[in-house]
Amino acid sequence: MTKPTYLTCANGRRIAYHQTAGSGPGVVFLGGFKSDMEGTKAIHLEEWARAQGCAFLRLDYSGHGESSGEFTEGCIGEWAEDAQAVIEAVCEGPQVLVGSSMGGWISLLLTKRIPHRIAGFVGIAAAPDFTEDGMWAGFSDAQKTEMADTGQIALPSEYGEPYIISRKLIEDGRRQLVLRDPLQLSFPVRLLQGTADEDVEISVALRLLDHATGDDIRLTFVKGADHRFSTPDCLALIEAAVMDVLPSKG
Repeated sequence: MTKPTYLTCANGRRIAYHQTAGSGPGVVFLGGFKSDMEGTKAIHLEEWARAQGCAFLRLDYSGHGESSGEFTEGCIGEWAEDAQAVIEAVCEGPQVLVGSSMGGWISLLLTKRIPHRIAGFVGIAAAPDFTEDGMWAGFSDAQKTEMADTGQIALPSEYGEPYIISRKLIEDGRRQLVLRDPLQLSFPVRLLQGTADEDVEISVALRLLDHATGDDIRLTFVKGADHRFSTPDCLALIEAAVMDVLPSKG
């Protein structure tokens, strides 16, 4: 495994990334909650982009993977800042964002923050507003009280150790919501969603499709696909979706 390159941001956070040279528009992979840039989808897309001669970027948000910071001290807004800083520092021209789960929310935030740098968006089980609509809405009164008293709660995870959910994550998430205000996506958008996803419900994909406005937005359901969306068939669908939105490739 090659060592990453690091960008030290103005706020002092040190963000790890891997970049592959190639033609533009480039492709940027934005991973999910507590995941890192060494996941199956990120590595597969990097190899695909290299074969296409397409520029590619993958990165770790602060508190994730090889970047600086502690996961429990981060939040959606800061992770979006991390992604924006790396894109603005190392990428040339518009980029196609490929956002997996939380990375889909971060991608949508970037379409608001740097719209001139976005050429397309592929969402894989995109999870906008999940801290409010998924986590907070599902917390019991006891959990909400515990968070108020201690500043955090622990949630079980099938991926390993429990998730520590901080009050900062929830409160910041409320400042980053994208499904309450107009969401104009003036570039090609492809949303991919598995019907067997137990982390992001089908209703989230339908709500995003209904809420966003744009001339070229499509949603594809994959029967039986789970949240990982990493089977050979699913990976092939991601490739096709990225190819479909790349202006010079589609």
